[in-house]
Amino acid sequence: MTSHIDDLHTVRDYLRYASSQFAASGLYFGHGTDNVWDEAVQLVMRTLHLPLENNTLFLDARLVREERQLIHERIERRISERIPLAYLLGEAWFMGMPFHVDERVLVPRSPIGELLENGLQPWLGDKEVHRILDLCTGSGCIGIGAASVFDEASVDLADISADALEVAESNIDLHELRERVQTIQSDVFSNVTGQYDVILSNPPYVDAEDLADMPQEYRHEPELGLAAGADGLDIAHRILAQALEHLSPDGLLIVEVGNSWVAMDEAYPDLPLTWLDFENGGSGVFLVTAETLRDWHNRA
Repeated sequence: MTSHIDDLHTVRDYLRYASSQFAASGLYFGHGTDNVWDEAVQLVMRTLHLPLENNTLFLDARLVREERQLIHERIERRISERIPLAYLLGEAWFMGMPFHVDERVLVPRSPIGELLENGLQPWLGDKEVHRILDLCTGSGCIGIGAASVFDEASVDLADISADALEVAESNIDLHELRERVQTIQSDVFSNVTGQYDVILSNPPYVDAEDLADMPQEYRHEPELGLAAGADGLDIAHRILAQALEHLSPDGLLIVEVGNSWVAMDEAYPDLPLTWLDFENGGSGVFLVTAETLRDWHNRA
């Protein structure tokens, strides 16, 4: 490693070197990037605290030895230990915002972010949003993203994991949202009170087969945030059973179930779930209104 440090000097050198090393290593990309170049850019630029965009000014800047050493160490650990890059950096980006992350929480990557960037339209219409719940919040990225869009709403971030909520609390402070955003330790809805205009949830939804077959990178994430029984729906069943009492009369429930969407459709043939499409990738997210849930419960 020392010889490489002496051979490579500029930001451009390290972008090329990281790309080559990643391409030869058989890494799995699924935690914010999907190719070797973007992974290299994120590792090098954010290790140096440089911007991810509009950064060509820095490409020929020479690095001091301590910076080169740190980049080398992170490249080596990304390859040898298969650690997701976000954990090496201690940050991930979601909806264009940085979030603190570590191995107490999943790396943010939900397509629900695209819905929020579009203001939940056309589904929300002209309904006012006063209260939002981010259920199974993890790092808090979805709820904090919602708070950034609906800037007069109060937002609750709920999770069963005290460790995850510590990370979420740090992100509330990072984005200076303490006046409108709070955390609740809750097993699904167990400690949640009142009604919400919007409930957003990216709960654990990985079924037993997929969990066993996951690439090594995912094994650094907390299993509590991934595993959800044989069909991946243990938590989703509980959310659907209890959501209506926590939704305002014209509220929206939006839940991500990923690859378990087929099992979800089969489990609820009489509940008309709206499966959402995404321009930027992602699938397995359904939307259902409080009105539809009321009708379904009344028929049951």
